[in-house]
Amino acid sequence: MTLDVFAGVWLWRDAEAHIDGLMWQGFGLSQTHGIEAFPNGDAYKAGAENAQFNVARLFIRQTIGLGGAQEPVPDDPLTLAGKEDVSRLTITFGRFSPLDICDNNTYASDPHTQFMNWAMMGNLAWDYGQDTIGYTTGIAVELNQPKWALRYGFFNMPAVKNGFSGDDQFFMSPQSGAYGPFLQAWAMMTEFERRYSVHAHPGAIRLLAWLNEADMASYSAATALLLANPGNVEGDISAARGYRYKYGFGLNWEQEIAKNIGMFSRLGWNDGHEEAWTFTDVNWTASLGVSVKGEAWHRPDDTFGLAGVVSGASRQNQQFLEAGGVDMLDGDGALNYGCEKALETYYNFKIYKNLHATVDYQFITDPAFNRDRGPVSVFGARVHWEF
Repeated sequence: MTLDVFAGVWLWRDAEAHIDGLMWQGFGLSQTHGIEAFPNGDAYKAGAENAQFNVARLFIRQTIGLGGAQEPVPDDPLTLAGKEDVSRLTITFGRFSPLDICDNNTYASDPHTQFMNWAMMGNLAWDYGQDTIGYTTGIAVELNQPKWALRYGFFNMPAVKNGFSGDDQFFMSPQSGAYGPFLQAWAMMTEFERRYSVHAHPGAIRLLAWLNEADMASYSAATALLLANPGNVEGDISAARGYRYKYGFGLNWEQEIAKNIGMFSRLGWNDGHEEAWTFTDVNWTASLGVSVKGEAWHRPDDTFGLAGVVSGASRQNQQFLEAGGVDMLDGDGALNYGCEKALETYYNFKIYKNLHATVDYQFITDPAFNRDRGPVSVFGARVHWEF
């Protein structure tokens, strides 16, 4: 169960402040382990028996108009209604998610109203800056033009793998313990978006590049450590950790095929030499899906979706798991490697005004890259209310 309470206010001309108070309670399937394309976007990697509270977002956004034509800005949880120049520079600073800025997709981004799988809300191969519930401190800059946009972001990374304690490193060098001008655990991203139309049907393609630095273990060093210490039943690889770079690329595509019908896809790859730090253990991924609004059957506010994703691990990652390694979501002491495949279909139907319910089915084969696991069927249901 999750609950968000959003508030926003104008500060001065073209500057707004937003806050998102988050409450969550519950656990992901199997304590959020065993599947890379995890089936529930609301299942954080830190489960809780009792309700937990957090300020998920707290940021200021300054928009600088560059003149020319204007466009309306809709009122939604993270924007205030108004008008702004199509050609504009937008600066966002504070606590938020890199997914608020990059890798958005009209048909597959929001697990509260669209597909529920992690692979449909973001690129599985992007180990993006976040704490264990998906948010962190950073700054993002976006230059928007009529047919394209260029975005850049710099974000804090947690001090420990999948941790909450990221802010304590913002002005400190963790290696020396001395205050300094640079952050050593950080995540950086750049995205170029090109918008276009095919026979009046809008589409967009987004190219993503990212670079991280954190106290990550090298898969090769960790594998050697595990093989040299077969009695290391806890899988301790701390001796293999050191401040390293990790980088990758992504492609995000969406295209309206006909009125109320759209297709989308994501491709992702990272260098595969270092352990996962914040998101998934995937080193390459590809997804493809379709989303259909219900106007054809007189239910214009309903949505049907169908999508599939296939993901894999690098050779270094495979050797680490074969040696008994445990990573973010996978690792059980043995590995009969196979690419993980997941299929999701959902139907989101309007009950009354802003009250929606969803039925969801997912089928996963070779979960966590292991042919000896699965196949798995996951049945889900969701109730979503906005007011």
